[in-house]
Amino acid sequence: MKKENFRDISYSKDDSTGIVTLTLNAPKRKNAMSPYTFLELFWAVDIFEQDTNAGAMIITGARTSEAYDPQNEAFSSGGYFHPDSLKGIPDELLNQVDLSDIAQKKMTLKMFNCDKPIIAAINGLAIGAGYTMPLSGADLIYMSEHAWIRLPFSTLGIVPEFALTFLLPRMMGFQKAKDIIYFAKTITAKEALELGMANEVLPHDELLPFAREQALKLIPPNGAGMAIRQIKKAFHKPFIDAVSKSLDLENEGLSTCFATGDFNEGMAARIEKRAPVFKGE
Repeated sequence: MKKENFRDISYSKDDSTGIVTLTLNAPKRKNAMSPYTFLELFWAVDIFEQDTNAGAMIITGARTSEAYDPQNEAFSSGGYFHPDSLKGIPDELLNQVDLSDIAQKKMTLKMFNCDKPIIAAINGLAIGAGYTMPLSGADLIYMSEHAWIRLPFSTLGIVPEFALTFLLPRMMGFQKAKDIIYFAKTITAKEALELGMANEVLPHDELLPFAREQALKLIPPNGAGMAIRQIKKAFHKPFIDAVSKSLDLENEGLSTCFATGDFNEGMAARIEKRAPVFKGE
């Protein structure tokens, strides 16, 4: 897939610096990511890896309204599974969408194995995959002061994806991670920083400039790019098998949960904007 054909994301490179900016670009649905979006992300990372002149990547979200309102922007509102999301896609691309890979193992391992630095600039709400994707795929996470995180899996009757079940407990410990996931807590940017879920919190208008400044420090001429890549390999490679196994377990759990009445109730409650009434089955 060529970057010129991307539909749900946009990919641009500053040739003078080698910094790639990847923007989640579905503002009408608050940058929610469909199975096709994840395929585009996979190919975007592949293009980034193959480009010898691309040194670092920044992932952010498109502005979701014409009126500038930093308090109501979205990085991504999570997964988007409406059937229309796959309409109009050529067969040669549609055949690459694996609907059984609900936890996004292929995409997660692609990003986790990428040895070039990736920075997430979370400019607004990050719900579900809106946080789990950058957590597994980005080396550094910077957040706008107005951004927030919610991991609502339990309220939908499902389990997380993108290897969150492996990564989050190792970030903050099992008890705190379970507390956040079991009770689907909303995490402010300040709280995310305190919990280690983000590296920095910035005034909204300073988020992207700061991310670019940090990216420049990781690539030539300001940063020892080869050393950074070797450091990243040393960080990640010992955990690849564990991340892969975690994704298998998440896919297994998601397949099980999607067939339950609790999942149907969780989705119905979300649509009807009410509290779900679960039966545990």
